[in-house]
Amino acid sequence: MTLHIAVTPGEPAGIGPELLHALPHIAGIQWVIIASPALVNGSVNGSVNESANGLAHMLQARADVSIEPPSVALGAAVEPGVLNSANAAYVLATLEHAAVGALSGRFAAIVTAPVHKGIINDAGIAFSGHTEFFAECAQATPVMMLVGGGLRVALATTHLPLSRVPEALTPAVLETVLGILHHDLRHHFGIEQPCISVCGLNPHAGEGGHLGREDDAIIAPVLERLRARMDLRGPLPADTAFTPKALSGVDAVLAMYHDQGLPVLKYASFGGGVNVTLGLPFIRTSVDHGTALDLVGTGRADSGSLVAACELAAQLAQAKLSAHSGAHSGAHSGREARQP
Repeated sequence: MTLHIAVTPGEPAGIGPELLHALPHIAGIQWVIIASPALVNGSVNGSVNESANGLAHMLQARADVSIEPPSVALGAAVEPGVLNSANAAYVLATLEHAAVGALSGRFAAIVTAPVHKGIINDAGIAFSGHTEFFAECAQATPVMMLVGGGLRVALATTHLPLSRVPEALTPAVLETVLGILHHDLRHHFGIEQPCISVCGLNPHAGEGGHLGREDDAIIAPVLERLRARMDLRGPLPADTAFTPKALSGVDAVLAMYHDQGLPVLKYASFGGGVNVTLGLPFIRTSVDHGTALDLVGTGRADSGSLVAACELAAQLAQAKLSAHSGAHSGAHSGREARQP
């Protein structure tokens, strides 16, 4: 069975469109690029380098790659490396097209290249990121997790100013995030009994209350309640949570905020890391980097993260299909189906 996976190129003036030439060949996967044909078919960012020039030929030569335009056309001609708020509505239309297809089951997964949040906001559109956008489309609670360098790092909060993080870390939020992380590690990544290491919020996990009360008053009680059904460590000081000894036997680390956990993972895997949105009714992966406007047209953009995101999306989608087929077979045979 062929699985169709949507690929959104992201900001049209960024490196996303020219990375599409690196879409991997994976048996049983059809890549569906959600973009204006004018952008990717023969004139990617003005065909300013050999990578871009070769994309049109690649699309013509490969039966496993196709293009679907969104309902909104490009609002302005694309100038390589130059942002234009006139194209903000188009960018969001590509995401919506992919989300609708994934929610209907037509797409088995979505892979996203980077968008530029600032230029979308400049167009007067409230937008805080892919993660929140897809969660709103699906009416779901998202959990952001990055995978790479032998690590899985999830976030209790995502794109928030640092000053707002403490108030966002409520017991209900932590319980929900840990529940989603535990569930998806089991059902999507096939880890039967995942061990999750949880970072504290404050330096030294609060130092017994001397460096902040949140660790003892909020995080620790939540972990204690959930230990009856989850294997949890912490709250641990974030400055030692990523040492080899602390990571021994750990399947994922939950950081309290964006820049607490992601610098470590990106140091270990930048250019090959993958952003995974947990908690959605569909699979979504993304690159771990931004639009890299300064690299557009230079031929120096690294496609490693896009390839890794595509490979992980395909792996998760095929595992989901196998699990569904196994459950269906088990129901008919009277045997209990095994989880992936």
